[in-house]
Amino acid sequence: MVYMALEDDFRTPGDLVVPNPSMTWTFARSGGAGGQHVNKTSSKAMLTVVVNDVIGTPEKIERLRRTLGEEIRIMRDGSRSQWRNRQSCLSELAKILDSAAALPPLPRRKSRPSRGSIERRLSSKRKDSEKKTLRRTKDW
Repeated sequence: MVYMALEDDFRTPGDLVVPNPSMTWTFARSGGAGGQHVNKTSSKAMLTVVVNDVIGTPEKIERLRRTLGEEIRIMRDGSRSQWRNRQSCLSELAKILDSAAALPPLPRRKSRPSRGSIERRLSSKRKDSEKKTLRRTKDW
Protein backbone atom coordinates (compact mmCIF):
# COMPACT_ATOMS: atom_id res chain seq x y z
CA MET A 1 0.00 0.00 0.00
CA VAL A 2 1.28 3.47 -0.88
CA TYR A 3 0.52 6.31 1.50
CA MET A 4 0.68 9.90 0.34
CA ALA A 5 -1.03 13.20 0.90
CA LEU A 6 -3.30 14.43 -1.89
CA GLU A 7 -1.22 17.59 -2.39
CA ASP A 8 2.09 15.79 -3.01
CA ASP A 9 3.55 14.56 -6.27
CA PHE A 10 3.42 10.76 -6.54
CA ARG A 11 6.76 8.93 -6.67
CA THR A 12 6.97 5.27 -7.72
CA PRO A 13 9.58 2.80 -6.45
CA GLY A 14 11.13 2.91 -9.96
CA ASP A 15 11.91 6.66 -9.61
CA LEU A 16 9.10 7.96 -11.79
CA VAL A 17 7.31 11.08 -10.58
CA VAL A 18 3.69 11.89 -11.38
CA PRO A 19 2.99 15.59 -10.71
CA ASN A 20 -0.15 16.23 -8.68
CA PRO A 21 -1.82 18.42 -11.37
CA SER A 22 -1.67 15.58 -13.92
CA MET A 23 -3.70 13.27 -11.64
CA THR A 24 -7.48 13.69 -11.81
CA TRP A 25 -9.56 12.09 -9.06
CA THR A 26 -13.26 11.32 -9.40
CA PHE A 27 -15.42 9.77 -6.70
CA ALA A 28 -18.79 8.09 -7.09
CA ARG A 29 -21.16 5.86 -5.18
CA SER A 30 -20.27 2.19 -5.24
CA GLY A 31 -22.80 -0.45 -6.13
CA GLY A 32 -23.37 -3.80 -4.51
CA ALA A 33 -24.13 -4.91 -1.00
CA GLY A 34 -23.50 -2.63 1.93
CA GLY A 35 -26.91 -1.38 2.95
CA GLN A 36 -27.49 2.25 3.73
CA HIS A 37 -23.75 3.00 3.85
CA VAL A 38 -23.47 2.41 0.09
CA ASN A 39 -26.34 4.78 -0.59
CA LYS A 40 -24.80 7.64 1.42
CA THR A 41 -21.07 7.65 0.63
CA SER A 42 -19.07 8.18 -2.53
CA SER A 43 -16.35 5.62 -1.87
CA LYS A 44 -15.53 4.46 -5.42
CA ALA A 45 -12.28 6.13 -6.53
CA MET A 46 -11.35 6.73 -10.17
CA LEU A 47 -7.90 8.01 -11.08
CA THR A 48 -6.91 9.39 -14.48
CA VAL A 49 -3.24 10.15 -15.15
CA VAL A 50 -1.79 11.91 -18.21
CA VAL A 51 1.22 9.81 -19.26
CA ASN A 52 2.95 12.71 -21.03
CA ASP A 53 3.26 14.58 -17.71
CA VAL A 54 5.18 11.78 -15.94
CA ILE A 55 8.74 12.77 -15.04
CA GLY A 56 11.66 10.33 -15.35
CA THR A 57 14.60 9.39 -17.51
CA PRO A 58 14.00 9.83 -21.26
CA GLU A 59 14.32 6.06 -21.89
CA LYS A 60 11.67 5.22 -19.30
CA ILE A 61 9.32 7.92 -20.54
CA GLU A 62 9.65 6.65 -24.12
CA ARG A 63 8.81 3.09 -23.02
CA LEU A 64 5.82 4.45 -21.05
CA ARG A 65 4.43 6.33 -24.05
CA ARG A 66 4.91 3.32 -26.31
CA THR A 67 3.16 0.85 -24.03
CA LEU A 68 0.50 2.89 -22.20
CA GLY A 69 -0.74 5.49 -24.66
CA GLU A 70 -1.83 8.96 -23.58
CA GLU A 71 -3.57 8.31 -20.26
CA ILE A 72 -4.13 5.69 -17.60
CA ARG A 73 -7.48 5.12 -15.90
CA ILE A 74 -7.76 3.13 -12.70
CA MET A 75 -10.98 2.46 -10.78
CA ARG A 76 -11.26 0.86 -7.34
CA ASP A 77 -14.36 0.19 -5.25
CA GLY A 78 -13.31 -2.84 -3.19
CA SER A 79 -13.35 -1.07 0.15
CA ARG A 80 -16.03 0.86 2.02
CA SER A 81 -13.47 3.60 2.64
CA GLN A 82 -12.74 6.22 -0.02
CA TRP A 83 -9.25 6.68 1.42
CA ARG A 84 -8.43 2.96 1.10
CA ASN A 85 -9.75 2.89 -2.47
CA ARG A 86 -7.63 5.93 -3.27
CA GLN A 87 -4.51 4.26 -1.84
CA SER A 88 -5.32 1.12 -3.82
CA CYS A 89 -5.49 3.21 -7.01
CA LEU A 90 -2.06 4.66 -6.23
CA SER A 91 -0.58 1.20 -5.61
CA GLU A 92 -1.92 -0.01 -8.93
CA LEU A 93 -0.60 3.11 -10.67
CA ALA A 94 2.89 2.43 -9.28
CA LYS A 95 2.77 -1.18 -10.54
CA ILE A 96 1.56 -0.15 -14.00
CA LEU A 97 4.12 2.64 -14.43
CA ASP A 98 7.10 0.63 -13.16
CA SER A 99 6.28 -2.47 -15.20
CA ALA A 100 5.75 -0.42 -18.39
CA ALA A 101 9.00 1.52 -17.87
CA ALA A 102 11.11 -1.57 -17.11
CA LEU A 103 13.58 -2.90 -19.63
CA PRO A 104 12.35 -5.86 -21.66
CA PRO A 105 13.93 -9.18 -20.63
CA LEU A 106 17.09 -10.24 -22.42
CA PRO A 107 16.60 -12.81 -25.18
CA ARG A 108 17.30 -16.41 -24.25
CA ARG A 109 20.73 -17.72 -25.21
CA LYS A 110 20.51 -21.09 -26.88
CA SER A 111 22.50 -23.79 -25.13
CA ARG A 112 23.97 -26.97 -26.57
CA PRO A 113 23.11 -30.39 -25.14
CA SER A 114 25.93 -32.07 -23.27
CA ARG A 115 27.78 -35.05 -24.69
CA GLY A 116 26.25 -37.34 -22.06
CA SER A 117 22.70 -36.28 -22.88
CA ILE A 118 23.32 -36.86 -26.61
CA GLU A 119 24.72 -40.35 -25.89
CA ARG A 120 21.78 -41.21 -23.61
CA ARG A 121 19.29 -40.08 -26.25
CA LEU A 122 20.98 -42.10 -29.01
CA SER A 123 21.29 -45.24 -26.87
CA SER A 124 17.61 -44.95 -25.96
CA LYS A 125 16.73 -44.67 -29.66
CA ARG A 126 18.88 -47.73 -30.46
CA LYS A 127 17.24 -49.72 -27.68
CA ASP A 128 13.73 -48.79 -28.87
CA SER A 129 14.68 -49.68 -32.45
CA GLU A 130 15.95 -53.12 -31.40
CA LYS A 131 12.80 -53.73 -29.41
CA LYS A 132 10.61 -52.95 -32.42
CA THR A 133 12.82 -55.03 -34.72
CA LEU A 134 12.31 -58.08 -32.47
CA ARG A 135 8.53 -57.64 -32.66
CA ARG A 136 8.51 -58.06 -36.45
CA THR A 137 7.70 -61.41 -37.94
CA LYS A 138 9.79 -62.80 -40.76
CA ASP A 139 6.83 -64.20 -42.73
CA TRP A 140 5.02 -60.94 -43.24
